[in-house]
Amino acid sequence: MTSRLSPISRSVPQVMVSAALTVETGGPGFTDITRDVRAFLRDAGAAAGMLLAYLRHTSASLVIQENADPDVQTDLMTALERLAPRNAGWIHGSEGPDDMPAHVKSMLNGVSVAIPVEDGAPVLGTWQGIYLVEHRTAPHRREVALQFIGTAK
Repeated sequence: MTSRLSPISRSVPQVMVSAALTVETGGPGFTDITRDVRAFLRDAGAAAGMLLAYLRHTSASLVIQENADPDVQTDLMTALERLAPRNAGWIHGSEGPDDMPAHVKSMLNGVSVAIPVEDGAPVLGTWQGIYLVEHRTAPHRREVALQFIGTAK
């Protein structure tokens, strides 16, 4: 096994820009927010730095995942359902039978992603997208806090 480090780039942060992204979900599944994140970076005048996306909820999650084959998303939702099924005998049930499994799925996936930014764009792989994953049965309005720290164009 070999590894190689690229040349190191250095910059001094000039700006910190924040905004909130509201996402209307359609129930369980993946909602691609990559285009919205790119628009935020463009509107922020971002050049190079770090983007933080933070979901302000505990029954949905944020992930970076494959954006080429929708079967991947279907399989991932199936895997999450197997890991946290509705009928697992959860004690917490005051918000409905889908709520506690949604909390577990959110804990497994996480609610934030940090993404390097170069040339005003998120540094993502060819087949990667940024997704909000809804874990509740009903549609919900979700809020993602976006923050860019870095240099400006």
